[in-house]
Amino acid sequence: MLGIIGAMDEEVAKLKEKMEQVHIVEKAGMQFYRGSLCDREVVIVKCGVGKVHAAMCTQAMIDLFPVDGIVNTGIAGSLNAEINIGDIVLAKDALEHDMDVSALGYGPGINPDLKEDENIFKTDVKMLEIALAAAKQAELSVNIFTGRVVSGDQFISSKDKKKWLVDTFDGTCTEMEGASIGHVATMNKVPYLVIRAISDKADDSAEMDYPSFAAMAINNSVALMTEFIKLC
Repeated sequence: MLGIIGAMDEEVAKLKEKMEQVHIVEKAGMQFYRGSLCDREVVIVKCGVGKVHAAMCTQAMIDLFPVDGIVNTGIAGSLNAEINIGDIVLAKDALEHDMDVSALGYGPGINPDLKEDENIFKTDVKMLEIALAAAKQAELSVNIFTGRVVSGDQFISSKDKKKWLVDTFDGTCTEMEGASIGHVATMNKVPYLVIRAISDKADDSAEMDYPSFAAMAINNSVALMTEFIKLC
């Protein structure tokens, strides 16, 4: 069974519309839609915005359903000048950029309860390969990139903060859930992947770009996800 998590209704609504034999399970204020999509057994849920919602949702999904992989789908802000609005980023790994105990001598993004290399949550290689194949099959008129997703409980709309995320973490795109989903999935030894379509440039224009381009970015993400499910 494949688990699919999106932060907002818009990020999962079109996938839920395509499902068959749907059974809804409610847990912790969330509705998990279990059923069939493209002949694959799936469970789809809107987790809500932010890392706590995402982590809570991921653990509930793992506890309630026999998922053998989890995909976080949705939109993000670009941290790379070559990655434009509408393009798609497939995560090689993810980290939490707003974890900060530097006053105690730890580096940016480092959780002292984890070994340093454990703060970077690597995505599943096989799932990434399938997503790359799905991107070709979807024949989208956008570019596909792989890289690092940096997550935090902040909507990034500052060129200075954007530069810091690149300089400090070598981030490719930024959003608010992927790394926490990766954190929980990794601790439970469940393969995961983050697929994000770009809705804004995470700079001083982000607040204007996001409402204008979010729908287009979501459509690209849904198209790729549909092909991904077919290939799983």
